[in-house]
Amino acid sequence: MADQNNNQFSRRERFDEVRQTKKKKNRVKRWILYILMVVVLAVIGWGGYLYAQYKGSIDSLQQSAKISKTRNVSNLIAAGKPFSILVLGSDVGELDRDRTGLSDSMMVVTVNPKENKVTMVSIPRDIMTAIPGDEDTFPQKLNAAYSLDGVGASMKAVQNYLNVPIDSYAVVNMAGLETLVKKVGGVSVKSPLSFQYSQETAHDYGPDLYRFHKGSTSYEKSTDNGVTWSASKTVMDGDAALAFSRMRYDDPQGDYGRQERQRLVLEAMLKKAVNISTLVDPSFIKAISKNAKTDLSFNDIVKIAQKYRGTVKNQVSDHLQGQGVTYYGGSLPVSYQMVPTTEKQRVTNLLRSQLDLKPKETGSQFGGDVPTSGFRTAASMLAQINEKFVQ
Repeated sequence: MADQNNNQFSRRERFDEVRQTKKKKNRVKRWILYILMVVVLAVIGWGGYLYAQYKGSIDSLQQSAKISKTRNVSNLIAAGKPFSILVLGSDVGELDRDRTGLSDSMMVVTVNPKENKVTMVSIPRDIMTAIPGDEDTFPQKLNAAYSLDGVGASMKAVQNYLNVPIDSYAVVNMAGLETLVKKVGGVSVKSPLSFQYSQETAHDYGPDLYRFHKGSTSYEKSTDNGVTWSASKTVMDGDAALAFSRMRYDDPQGDYGRQERQRLVLEAMLKKAVNISTLVDPSFIKAISKNAKTDLSFNDIVKIAQKYRGTVKNQVSDHLQGQGVTYYGGSLPVSYQMVPTTEKQRVTNLLRSQLDLKPKETGSQFGGDVPTSGFRTAASMLAQINEKFVQ
């Protein structure tokens, strides 16, 4: 039993070390999932005939999730029915490897042709989870599923947690962001708050310092730590969009505030992307194909272009709202997110309705079966949000 416990804690410590190392890296990757969402949704507006020119590049995007799904996404798309995508932003450089790095960002997207609507729901990466297939490592953060057992584990964990079928996935890394912003000619976004942010220091001081203003699309840049500023601009290039999307610690809403700014950038990019001809440049498609993977096939994407193109005109953004809790199981306290059942049920109802599915009770409390050794921890964490653990 002692050896088993030691092995459990060694695995947990290994992933805690991954998390600590990752915190030191640039936070750029957190919003890179939006690159692929722009591409996938812009696909809908381009028209299937364009894709015949780029089939090779699009085929290179495809990679199986290596799991059995509850629904066949190709059949759903062929029939013109709603479907879901789990979109992950990863910190890896080589996407041919499906189990390296943590998924920085997570979003469940539904595409409903009947209502001509795309619904995007951000999922907190720090939700405490019992990852399917790796329950013995409980507690883990939801984003660790990708590192432990690949994108399939992430799909299962989210599906079990919300009781919503996950039909497909898309995972991307950070490369290609500036190319995308350049291709759409930049983006203009009204900032929800006033702040400064440096790409170099990840704080409100340092070189390459950007200054944004609440309720305005204008911003300035300083290369000398705020001593002098450039003339105001209203169209963000790739670097400015990164700065706008990365800041977290000076936002009163923390990670949720950052998610809001990320969605604002996405929506601005989509409005331009669906109508801009340069997005079908073969070099651009090839650049994206090197930095993204999905289990949607070429034929799936062609059919999406034919049957779902009207959905991009109606985009709805939402997020799953959690509460911060603290776990004291190791040498240092670890912060997690716990989501009240009422909030989980709200999001479950929203996503199932957009998939034209009957209402059902939301999913399991931790997305997987908590091992006996974790019962006390599970009960303690749920008590912090005034809920009880159901074994």
